[in-house]
Amino acid sequence: MVKARSTPDWMMLGSTLLLLAVGVIMVYSASAVLAFREFGDSLYYLKRQALFAALGIAAMIFTMNTDYWIWKKYAKIILIVCFILLVAVLIPGIGVVRGGARSWLGIGSFGIQPSEFMKMGMIVFLSKWLSEQQGTITHFTRGLLPPLGLVGLAFGIIMLQPDLGTGAVLVGAALLIIYTTGARLLHLSYLGLVGILGFVGLIIAAPYRLQRITAFLDPWQDPLGAGYQAIQSLYAIGPGGLVGLGLGMSRQKYSYLPEPQTDFIFSIIAEELGFIGGSFVLLLFTLLVWRGLRTAITAPDTFGSLLATGIVGMIAVQVIINIGVVIGMFPVTGITLPLISAGGSSLTLMLTSIGVLLNISRYSR
Repeated sequence: MVKARSTPDWMMLGSTLLLLAVGVIMVYSASAVLAFREFGDSLYYLKRQALFAALGIAAMIFTMNTDYWIWKKYAKIILIVCFILLVAVLIPGIGVVRGGARSWLGIGSFGIQPSEFMKMGMIVFLSKWLSEQQGTITHFTRGLLPPLGLVGLAFGIIMLQPDLGTGAVLVGAALLIIYTTGARLLHLSYLGLVGILGFVGLIIAAPYRLQRITAFLDPWQDPLGAGYQAIQSLYAIGPGGLVGLGLGMSRQKYSYLPEPQTDFIFSIIAEELGFIGGSFVLLLFTLLVWRGLRTAITAPDTFGSLLATGIVGMIAVQVIINIGVVIGMFPVTGITLPLISAGGSSLTLMLTSIGVLLNISRYSR
């Protein structure tokens, strides 16, 4: 018997809103110069971020007050719609190319990114499926392969865009759900080897990915080409020191660092706010993930536990990849920092997902 609904996890909610506030401030600081040069309005990205933050908060309040069991009821429909949108992106004349990837649906500067919807759609469906099939997950062919095949299909379609960063987050969150359900480590290890071979194949299929790998190993081999972003990111982080150059005082945002308001916004945070500011942001993410994991552990049913695990995994994997790229631990891949980077559908969907997580916390034991 599920207990009555109580108040949401206020520490989780507080850390989310603080991260969102930091994001709005830093998006303006990082983008003002770029926005004035491209649009003649230094507030352009700030206005967009504030708009989508407001929409996201409204969506978060809605999902926070909507019992999470309803997503289980419509999980199959949600996943089918996500697949339809994902395929529609690949159709010429419908999908919009931005940043070299056909990842968007929309008109002009406004659009949605179906791969963002797929992340949450897959988490909801896997949580429903595996909560009902727990006893079979230890069997390789009839327990483990079907959900992995579904994840592989979604990953394959996303790679046709191509969007390796979003695909990696999708796979990471899905594997965490599958492991939490009780999959055998031996089976996952075998599949990990297959995944490595597949990753090598993806690199061979697209020479620009090989350039990113070599630039990751030694960005100074091509400082004005493949290694440019990594070098400029480190140029931003280094001068920040302990306390930073001061809010709004970044030098790298003056057309040196590409995408300072999205993929590399943490570089600007480190440059302007220093080690202390960067550590504060990481502390807030740690608090959010910790409270999310606590919610997963204390959820009243298996579906809620797996759903919370998937959402926390999605956030954690995305943070790890983004900051890993920024500080030179991972090859450059286009992925935003949750709640911080400038974004439309990504920001709104992230807040919507956290609203679901907050609703689960209202029923925690």
